[in-house]
Amino acid sequence: MSLRLHFLCFLLFVLSLSRSTPAADTTYDLVVYGGTSGGVAAALQARRMGKTAIVIEPGKHLGGLTSGGLGATDIGNKAAIGGVSREFYQRIKQHYAAPANWKYEKPSDYRSGRSSEQAQEDAMWTFEPSVAERLFDEMCREAGVVVIRQERLDLSRGIEMSRGVEKQAGRITSIRMESGKTFSGRMFVDATYEGDLMAKAGVSYTVGREANSQYGDTLNGVQTKNATHHQFVNGVDPYVRKGDKSSGLLPNVHDGPPGQEGSGDKRVQAYNFRMCLTDVKENQIPFTKPAGYDERHYELLLRNFEAGETRAPWNPILMPNRKTDVNNNHGFSSDYIGHSYDWPDADYAARDKIFQEHLRYQQGLLWTLVSNPRVPAKIREEVSRWGLCKDEFADFAGWPHQLYVREARRMVSDYIMTQHHCQGRAVAQDAVGLAAYTMDSHNVQRYVDSQGQVRNEGDVQVGGFSPYPISYRSLVPKESECQNLLVPVCLAATHIAYGSIRMEPVFMVLGQSSATAAAMAIDDGVSVQKVDYGRLRERLLADKQVLEWSGPRRVAGIDLKSLKGIVIDDDEAEKHGDWASSTSVGGFVGALYLHDNNQSKGQLSARYKFAIQQPGVYDVRVIYTANPNRATNVPVQIEHADGRSRVTLNERAAPDIEKMAHSVGQFKFGPEAVIVISNEGTDGYVVIDAVQLVPKEQ
Repeated sequence: MSLRLHFLCFLLFVLSLSRSTPAADTTYDLVVYGGTSGGVAAALQARRMGKTAIVIEPGKHLGGLTSGGLGATDIGNKAAIGGVSREFYQRIKQHYAAPANWKYEKPSDYRSGRSSEQAQEDAMWTFEPSVAERLFDEMCREAGVVVIRQERLDLSRGIEMSRGVEKQAGRITSIRMESGKTFSGRMFVDATYEGDLMAKAGVSYTVGREANSQYGDTLNGVQTKNATHHQFVNGVDPYVRKGDKSSGLLPNVHDGPPGQEGSGDKRVQAYNFRMCLTDVKENQIPFTKPAGYDERHYELLLRNFEAGETRAPWNPILMPNRKTDVNNNHGFSSDYIGHSYDWPDADYAARDKIFQEHLRYQQGLLWTLVSNPRVPAKIREEVSRWGLCKDEFADFAGWPHQLYVREARRMVSDYIMTQHHCQGRAVAQDAVGLAAYTMDSHNVQRYVDSQGQVRNEGDVQVGGFSPYPISYRSLVPKESECQNLLVPVCLAATHIAYGSIRMEPVFMVLGQSSATAAAMAIDDGVSVQKVDYGRLRERLLADKQVLEWSGPRRVAGIDLKSLKGIVIDDDEAEKHGDWASSTSVGGFVGALYLHDNNQSKGQLSARYKFAIQQPGVYDVRVIYTANPNRATNVPVQIEHADGRSRVTLNERAAPDIEKMAHSVGQFKFGPEAVIVISNEGTDGYVVIDAVQLVPKEQ
């Protein structure tokens, strides 16, 4: 290397130090802890408002999951994304508009399979991880954001409180790192996935799933009945020796019942790595057998194949340059179910152990899929086509540096986002962004059902609603706990509402809004709780944030509590067979309705059992959503005080009672009533929703 080149390298090194090493006595207007996408957006917005800003990232890389493998952006509705967030995805499109950035394929050959790749759009929503990180770095440099890497908040505790956070009069004054370095600020943003700064600042939070009863939701807590997706096929035995309980359970099966339906617990939905793979041989790192590999951990996978599973257990979504974003799919896949529970409150040593366990599990999964003869040959061949990328995550042998922490701590503030907000029954009046994704939770635990078969619990996928506003108050703690902290990632939301909000573009939106509020709080000399929302809203709109949904609106489900008589919804019915969920046709009760996919005739049924406190004559009404593809001859069986009756229901005809229900007759009931709906012999789609018993007026 020439002397001139040596000098240029040294000069660049000195310049990089001057950008990233703050003076010891510097007090920043905004200190952002966590270099996730939301953290970057917050710092960028602070600089645009004339404030000094620093991002402190515990790891080596900016961007969190956006640069950590999640290249298939989950959105829900792209029109709900504005501001800095949309700018980032516009930069993605600009990057791929240059032919030089297509090394392994031509732009015309790229087909992501996602409608978001349409040429007329102003942004692009699929990308390589390295491209995302490069753009985040560029945006920070251009804005003059100071970035500090590999500095972790001190999580240890002093005599009375965390050593990592210094507070005076209800405000954070500085935060202290493990290294001993401190960073002072006027305002702070916790943009970590774990909420470490929030927790160490003494802000209230929760971990796990609230009971449905706490906020009146229906999709919180234990969810066995809704867990129909990403499920084992029937007949998978959970015991070490099939059929022998005394031999013990296979690894990662919960020992005991899953819990009462809808009850709260401290369990956390499963984590995994979003893998960036390639089928370009020259760019591949082959899958290898990890140290400590134990085939027993994959016995359930193999038994699932032997029980009839024919699909590869993953979901590869194509990224540019013949790469992928691979996510969990089906009953046994990359989600390491049951091993995320301790992550939120763990220290760094414990988190590193959990990280390594997830890595070993996922490496072992791939090794099993390509090498085990019990895996169907077709699947072995398909998985073997792929390998890790040499040009992605080079410092980690092709594996992502970021574990997909889908959910950890969630703040408890004066305003909690709930399922009611997602489905439009409650509306936040102080919007700082929109959420638009399906209410989504991955599986939480694996257990043995009453039939002695292994099942997954916790997966919920309920959509069908319009984009909805996120409250500013859900981003700020209670004023009595902290007056200068904003939390755009671990915001205040129930488990199921968080499952809708927790998308990377939304975190960027909320990060930008948080910084806007922080800058205004500095200028006005007030706490973040006292920021004038009217002025905040004006600035957000000026910065092209989207705060109201002006597109087509989808009607939320009917509130069961608003109906007269006794009503049982589909989620409380005893169901047999694999019913599919839907929200496509409005007029349903609760979160969704179910249908039989016009398949498996005679194998699906739903039993609605009522406890009758006042015996007498009741009008039996079946609630359903009509459509031309429905069956005209749905069998409905009524077990009543005088015996058993059978009628048929035409679900193509619009319901004639309040455009919601149809009466199948009046019957006398004693202490109980049972109504059974099945798909036996039907000539179209069979829908089940709610059944309503209305007492006959005397």
